[in-house]
Amino acid sequence: MILDMAYEEIVEYVKNLGEPVYRAKQLFEGMMLGKKLEDISNLSKSLKEKIAKDYPTFEVSAHLKSKDGTQKVALKLSDGSIVESVLLKYKYGYTVCVSTQVGCRMGCKFCASTLNGLQRNLSAGEILLQILFFNHLLGGTLKERKVTNVVLMGCGEPLDNYDNVAKFLKLVSSPEGLNISQRNISLSTCGIVPNIYKLADDGFSVTLTISLHAPNDELRKTIMPIANAYSITEILKACDYYFDKTGRRIEFEYSLISGVNDGDKEVEQLAKILKDKTCHVNLIPLNSVKEKSLLGVSRKRAYVIAGKLVKLGINATVRRTMGEDIEGACGQLRNRIGGANA
Repeated sequence: MILDMAYEEIVEYVKNLGEPVYRAKQLFEGMMLGKKLEDISNLSKSLKEKIAKDYPTFEVSAHLKSKDGTQKVALKLSDGSIVESVLLKYKYGYTVCVSTQVGCRMGCKFCASTLNGLQRNLSAGEILLQILFFNHLLGGTLKERKVTNVVLMGCGEPLDNYDNVAKFLKLVSSPEGLNISQRNISLSTCGIVPNIYKLADDGFSVTLTISLHAPNDELRKTIMPIANAYSITEILKACDYYFDKTGRRIEFEYSLISGVNDGDKEVEQLAKILKDKTCHVNLIPLNSVKEKSLLGVSRKRAYVIAGKLVKLGINATVRRTMGEDIEGACGQLRNRIGGANA
Protein backbone atom coordinates (compact mmCIF):
# COMPACT_ATOMS: atom_id res chain seq x y z
CA MET A 1 0.00 0.00 0.00
CA ILE A 2 1.35 3.41 -0.99
CA LEU A 3 0.37 4.90 2.38
CA ASP A 4 3.00 2.67 4.01
CA MET A 5 5.69 4.56 2.10
CA ALA A 6 7.73 7.56 3.19
CA TYR A 7 7.87 10.48 0.75
CA GLU A 8 11.26 9.38 -0.60
CA GLU A 9 9.86 5.90 -1.28
CA ILE A 10 6.90 7.37 -3.15
CA VAL A 11 9.30 9.33 -5.36
CA GLU A 12 11.00 6.07 -6.36
CA TYR A 13 7.62 4.37 -6.78
CA VAL A 14 6.43 7.05 -9.20
CA LYS A 15 9.73 7.04 -11.13
CA ASN A 16 9.50 3.26 -11.53
CA LEU A 17 6.07 3.76 -13.14
CA GLY A 18 7.69 5.98 -15.76
CA GLU A 19 6.01 9.10 -14.40
CA PRO A 20 7.66 12.50 -13.78
CA VAL A 21 8.92 13.09 -10.24
CA TYR A 22 6.51 15.98 -9.56
CA ARG A 23 3.68 13.44 -9.59
CA ALA A 24 5.06 12.04 -6.33
CA LYS A 25 4.33 15.28 -4.51
CA GLN A 26 0.82 15.47 -5.95
CA LEU A 27 0.12 11.87 -4.94
CA PHE A 28 1.65 12.26 -1.48
CA GLU A 29 -0.23 15.46 -0.69
CA GLY A 30 -3.49 13.96 -1.91
CA MET A 31 -3.09 11.04 0.47
CA MET A 32 -2.06 13.26 3.37
CA LEU A 33 -5.24 15.27 2.84
CA GLY A 34 -7.25 12.07 3.23
CA LYS A 35 -8.62 12.19 -0.30
CA LYS A 36 -9.97 9.24 -2.23
CA LEU A 37 -7.98 8.50 -5.37
CA GLU A 38 -10.73 9.76 -7.68
CA ASP A 39 -10.77 13.09 -5.82
CA ILE A 40 -7.10 13.94 -6.43
CA SER A 41 -7.87 16.20 -9.38
CA ASN A 42 -4.29 16.96 -10.47
CA LEU A 43 -3.39 13.31 -11.16
CA SER A 44 -3.84 11.98 -14.68
CA LYS A 45 -6.35 9.24 -15.38
CA SER A 46 -3.60 6.94 -16.62
CA LEU A 47 -1.61 7.32 -13.39
CA LYS A 48 -4.69 6.68 -11.28
CA GLU A 49 -5.23 3.44 -13.18
CA LYS A 50 -1.62 2.39 -12.55
CA ILE A 51 -1.77 2.99 -8.80
CA ALA A 52 -5.38 2.02 -8.06
CA LYS A 53 -4.46 -1.40 -6.63
CA ASP A 54 -1.94 0.19 -4.23
CA TYR A 55 -4.01 3.17 -3.09
CA PRO A 56 -5.56 2.92 0.41
CA THR A 57 -9.28 2.21 0.47
CA PHE A 58 -11.79 1.84 3.30
CA GLU A 59 -15.46 2.13 4.18
CA VAL A 60 -17.05 3.67 7.27
CA SER A 61 -18.98 0.84 8.96
CA ALA A 62 -20.15 2.94 11.89
CA HIS A 63 -19.78 6.53 13.06
CA LEU A 64 -20.93 7.46 16.55
CA LYS A 65 -21.00 10.94 18.07
CA SER A 66 -21.10 11.64 21.80
CA LYS A 67 -22.80 14.56 23.48
CA ASP A 68 -19.37 15.59 24.81
CA GLY A 69 -17.92 15.98 21.29
CA THR A 70 -16.16 12.62 21.16
CA GLN A 71 -16.50 10.72 17.88
CA LYS A 72 -15.86 7.05 17.27
CA VAL A 73 -15.62 5.29 13.92
CA ALA A 74 -15.31 1.72 12.75
CA LEU A 75 -13.44 1.58 9.45
CA LYS A 76 -13.65 -1.48 7.22
CA LEU A 77 -10.32 -1.98 5.48
CA SER A 78 -9.78 -3.49 2.02
CA ASP A 79 -9.58 -7.06 3.39
CA GLY A 80 -12.78 -6.67 5.42
CA SER A 81 -11.03 -6.17 8.76
CA ILE A 82 -12.67 -3.69 11.14
CA VAL A 83 -10.54 -1.13 12.95
CA GLU A 84 -11.84 1.49 15.36
CA SER A 85 -10.59 4.99 16.10
CA VAL A 86 -11.69 7.78 18.42
CA LEU A 87 -11.59 11.55 18.04
CA LEU A 88 -11.33 13.44 21.33
CA LYS A 89 -12.04 17.16 21.51
CA TYR A 90 -10.06 19.27 23.99
CA LYS A 91 -9.55 22.99 24.52
CA TYR A 92 -6.12 22.80 22.86
CA GLY A 93 -7.35 20.91 19.80
CA TYR A 94 -8.17 17.40 18.67
CA THR A 95 -6.57 14.12 19.67
CA VAL A 96 -7.01 10.89 17.72
CA CYS A 97 -6.78 7.57 19.52
CA VAL A 98 -5.62 4.97 16.99
CA SER A 99 -5.66 1.18 16.93
CA THR A 100 -2.47 -0.68 16.02
CA GLN A 101 -3.85 -4.19 15.57
CA VAL A 102 -7.10 -5.86 14.56
CA GLY A 103 -7.94 -7.39 17.93
CA CYS A 104 -5.31 -8.13 20.57
CA ARG A 105 -3.63 -11.19 22.03
CA MET A 106 -2.58 -9.71 25.38
CA GLY A 107 -5.69 -11.03 27.14
CA CYS A 108 -6.11 -8.31 29.78
CA LYS A 109 -9.18 -9.29 31.81
CA PHE A 110 -10.87 -5.87 31.69
CA CYS A 111 -10.44 -5.04 27.99
CA ALA A 112 -12.91 -5.60 25.13
CA SER A 113 -10.12 -5.59 22.53
CA THR A 114 -9.05 -9.08 23.56
CA LEU A 115 -12.46 -10.77 23.25
CA ASN A 116 -11.74 -12.37 19.85
CA GLY A 117 -7.97 -12.53 20.10
CA LEU A 118 -5.53 -11.12 17.56
CA GLN A 119 -6.62 -11.17 13.91
CA ARG A 120 -3.63 -9.38 12.41
CA ASN A 121 -1.27 -6.44 12.72
CA LEU A 122 -2.07 -3.13 11.05
CA SER A 123 0.48 -1.72 8.63
CA ALA A 124 2.03 1.69 9.22
CA GLY A 125 -0.25 3.19 6.59
CA GLU A 126 -3.36 1.61 8.09
CA ILE A 127 -2.54 3.25 11.42
CA LEU A 128 -1.89 6.59 9.70
CA LEU A 129 -5.16 6.25 7.77
CA GLN A 130 -7.12 6.65 11.00
CA ILE A 131 -5.63 10.09 11.60
CA LEU A 132 -6.02 11.18 7.99
CA PHE A 133 -9.69 10.23 8.12
CA PHE A 134 -10.43 12.55 11.03
CA ASN A 135 -8.20 15.37 9.82
CA HIS A 136 -10.09 15.30 6.51
CA LEU A 137 -13.44 15.08 8.30
CA LEU A 138 -12.59 18.21 10.31
CA GLY A 139 -11.52 20.13 7.20
CA GLY A 140 -7.85 20.10 8.08
CA THR A 141 -5.02 20.67 5.61
CA LEU A 142 -1.29 20.05 5.79
CA LYS A 143 -0.63 23.69 6.68
CA GLU A 144 -3.55 23.91 9.09
CA ARG A 145 -4.15 20.39 10.35
CA LYS A 146 -6.91 19.95 12.89
CA VAL A 147 -5.44 16.89 14.61
CA THR A 148 -2.77 18.06 17.04
CA ASN A 149 -2.15 14.99 19.18
CA VAL A 150 -2.10 11.21 18.77
CA VAL A 151 -2.44 8.43 21.32
CA LEU A 152 -1.72 4.80 20.49
CA MET A 153 -4.23 3.44 22.97
CA GLY A 154 -6.92 1.88 20.79
CA CYS A 155 -7.28 -1.81 19.93
CA GLY A 156 -4.07 -3.80 20.05
CA GLU A 157 -0.71 -3.65 21.81
CA PRO A 158 1.58 -1.20 19.95
CA LEU A 159 4.81 -2.88 21.02
CA ASP A 160 3.51 -6.25 19.81
CA ASN A 161 3.50 -4.67 16.32
CA TYR A 162 6.79 -2.86 16.76
CA ASP A 163 8.10 -2.55 13.19
CA ASN A 164 4.85 -1.16 11.76
CA VAL A 165 4.34 1.17 14.73
CA ALA A 166 7.91 2.46 14.44
CA LYS A 167 7.39 3.26 10.76
CA PHE A 168 4.05 4.91 11.56
CA LEU A 169 5.75 7.17 14.10
CA LYS A 170 8.21 8.26 11.44
CA LEU A 171 5.44 8.83 8.88
CA VAL A 172 3.14 10.84 11.15
CA SER A 173 5.98 13.06 12.36
CA SER A 174 7.47 13.55 8.88
CA PRO A 175 7.92 17.25 7.95
CA GLU A 176 6.55 16.50 4.47
CA GLY A 177 3.35 15.07 5.94
CA LEU A 178 1.25 15.85 9.01
CA ASN A 179 4.40 16.82 10.93
CA ILE A 180 2.95 15.95 14.34
CA SER A 181 5.71 16.26 16.92
CA GLN A 182 6.60 13.08 18.75
CA ARG A 183 6.21 15.10 21.94
CA ASN A 184 2.50 15.20 21.09
CA ILE A 185 2.28 11.42 20.67
CA SER A 186 1.63 8.95 23.50
CA LEU A 187 2.23 5.22 23.18
CA SER A 188 0.54 2.93 25.67
CA THR A 189 1.95 -0.55 26.36
CA CYS A 190 1.13 -3.29 28.82
CA GLY A 191 4.88 -3.75 29.26
CA ILE A 192 6.74 -5.66 26.54
CA VAL A 193 10.09 -4.93 28.11
CA PRO A 194 12.53 -5.64 25.22
CA ASN A 195 10.65 -3.29 22.93
CA ILE A 196 10.64 -0.48 25.51
CA TYR A 197 14.43 -0.60 25.32
CA LYS A 198 14.25 -0.77 21.52
CA LEU A 199 11.93 2.26 21.38
CA ALA A 200 14.53 4.25 23.32
CA ASP A 201 17.50 2.95 21.34
CA ASP A 202 15.81 3.67 18.01
CA GLY A 203 15.67 7.35 18.90
CA PHE A 204 11.95 7.86 19.48
CA SER A 205 10.80 10.50 21.97
CA VAL A 206 7.08 9.80 22.33
CA THR A 207 5.44 9.84 25.75
CA LEU A 208 5.69 6.29 27.09
CA THR A 209 2.57 5.20 28.94
CA ILE A 210 2.59 1.97 30.93
CA SER A 211 -0.68 0.12 31.52
CA LEU A 212 0.17 -0.96 35.05
CA HIS A 213 -3.17 -1.58 36.79
CA ALA A 214 -1.64 -3.33 39.81
CA PRO A 215 1.12 -2.53 42.33
CA ASN A 216 2.51 -6.07 42.65
CA ASP A 217 3.17 -9.03 40.38
CA GLU A 218 0.79 -11.42 42.12
CA LEU A 219 -2.24 -9.20 41.60
CA ARG A 220 -1.14 -8.13 38.12
CA LYS A 221 -0.93 -11.77 36.98
CA THR A 222 -4.61 -12.24 37.80
CA ILE A 223 -5.72 -9.48 35.42
CA MET A 224 -2.88 -9.15 32.88
CA PRO A 225 -1.27 -12.30 31.41
CA ILE A 226 1.77 -10.27 30.28
CA ALA A 227 2.76 -10.14 33.96
CA ASN A 228 3.78 -13.79 33.67
CA ALA A 229 6.46 -12.77 31.17
CA TYR A 230 7.74 -9.50 32.64
CA SER A 231 7.77 -8.42 36.28
CA ILE A 232 6.97 -4.92 37.47
CA THR A 233 10.61 -4.56 38.51
CA GLU A 234 11.72 -5.32 34.93
CA ILE A 235 9.18 -2.85 33.52
CA LEU A 236 10.26 -0.07 35.88
CA LYS A 237 13.92 -0.68 35.02
CA ALA A 238 13.06 -0.34 31.32
CA CYS A 239 11.14 2.87 32.10
CA ASP A 240 14.18 4.29 33.87
CA TYR A 241 16.24 3.51 30.77
CA TYR A 242 13.67 5.22 28.53
CA PHE A 243 13.62 8.30 30.77
CA ASP A 244 17.43 8.48 30.82
CA LYS A 245 17.52 8.28 27.01
CA THR A 246 14.69 10.71 26.26
CA GLY A 247 14.16 12.89 29.32
CA ARG A 248 10.41 12.25 28.92
CA ARG A 249 8.27 11.75 32.02
CA ILE A 250 6.72 8.28 32.21
CA GLU A 251 2.94 7.96 32.46
CA PHE A 252 1.38 5.07 34.38
CA GLU A 253 -2.22 4.12 33.67
CA TYR A 254 -4.07 2.50 36.54
CA SER A 255 -7.62 1.31 35.84
CA LEU A 256 -9.50 1.21 39.11
CA ILE A 257 -11.40 -2.07 39.41
CA SER A 258 -13.84 -2.27 42.28
CA GLY A 259 -12.73 -4.73 44.95
CA VAL A 260 -9.63 -5.76 42.99
CA ASN A 261 -6.93 -3.07 42.96
CA ASP A 262 -8.56 -0.06 44.65
CA GLY A 263 -7.88 -0.78 48.33
CA ASP A 264 -5.76 1.37 50.63
CA LYS A 265 -3.14 -1.41 50.73
CA GLU A 266 -2.79 -1.37 46.94
CA VAL A 267 -2.62 2.43 46.88
CA GLU A 268 0.22 2.42 49.40
CA GLN A 269 2.07 -0.28 47.43
CA LEU A 270 1.69 1.75 44.24
CA ALA A 271 3.15 4.83 45.89
CA LYS A 272 6.06 2.77 47.23
CA ILE A 273 7.13 1.29 43.88
CA LEU A 274 6.90 4.66 42.10
CA LYS A 275 8.60 6.71 44.80
CA ASP A 276 11.34 9.04 43.50
CA LYS A 277 10.47 8.36 39.84
CA THR A 278 9.75 11.16 37.37
CA CYS A 279 6.27 9.99 36.52
CA HIS A 280 2.56 10.68 36.58
CA VAL A 281 -0.24 8.28 37.51
CA ASN A 282 -3.42 8.48 35.46
CA LEU A 283 -6.25 6.92 37.46
CA ILE A 284 -9.07 5.52 35.33
CA PRO A 285 -12.41 4.39 36.77
CA LEU A 286 -12.88 1.22 34.73
CA ASN A 287 -15.22 1.58 31.77
CA SER A 288 -17.12 -1.67 32.31
CA VAL A 289 -17.45 -4.12 29.41
CA LYS A 290 -20.63 -6.18 29.30
CA GLU A 291 -18.76 -9.37 28.37
CA LYS A 292 -16.54 -8.98 31.44
CA SER A 293 -17.57 -9.26 35.11
CA LEU A 294 -15.28 -6.53 36.42
CA LEU A 295 -16.75 -3.21 37.56
CA GLY A 296 -15.22 0.23 37.90
CA VAL A 297 -15.14 2.37 41.03
CA SER A 298 -17.10 5.59 41.45
CA ARG A 299 -15.42 8.83 40.44
CA LYS A 300 -15.69 9.92 44.07
CA ARG A 301 -13.59 6.93 45.11
CA ALA A 302 -11.13 7.64 42.30
CA TYR A 303 -10.57 11.18 43.58
CA VAL A 304 -10.03 9.85 47.11
CA ILE A 305 -7.34 7.51 45.77
CA ALA A 306 -5.74 10.35 43.81
CA GLY A 307 -5.61 12.40 46.99
CA LYS A 308 -3.93 9.57 48.89
CA LEU A 309 -1.28 9.18 46.20
CA VAL A 310 -0.56 12.91 46.17
CA LYS A 311 -0.12 12.87 49.96
CA LEU A 312 2.32 9.99 49.50
CA GLY A 313 4.36 12.07 47.06
CA ILE A 314 3.05 10.73 43.74
CA ASN A 315 1.79 13.01 40.97
CA ALA A 316 -1.67 11.60 40.23
CA THR A 317 -4.90 12.70 38.55
CA VAL A 318 -8.19 11.12 37.56
CA ARG A 319 -8.73 10.79 33.84
CA ARG A 320 -11.64 12.73 32.43
CA THR A 321 -14.36 10.35 31.23
CA MET A 322 -15.22 10.81 27.56
CA GLY A 323 -17.44 8.95 25.12
CA GLU A 324 -19.20 6.66 27.58
CA ASP A 325 -22.48 7.06 25.70
CA ILE A 326 -20.89 5.76 22.47
CA GLU A 327 -19.21 2.62 23.82
CA GLY A 328 -15.96 4.33 24.71
CA ALA A 329 -13.94 1.31 25.82
CA CYS A 330 -11.45 -0.06 23.29
CA GLY A 331 -12.94 -2.77 21.13
CA GLN A 332 -16.58 -2.32 22.11
CA LEU A 333 -17.74 -0.83 18.80
CA ARG A 334 -15.75 -3.26 16.69
CA ASN A 335 -17.11 -6.23 18.58
CA ARG A 336 -20.69 -4.98 18.39
CA ILE A 337 -20.76 -4.44 14.63
CA GLY A 338 -18.48 -7.28 13.61
CA GLY A 339 -18.59 -9.94 16.26
CA ALA A 340 -16.04 -12.71 16.09
CA ASN A 341 -15.41 -12.15 12.40
CA ALA A 342 -14.56 -8.46 12.67
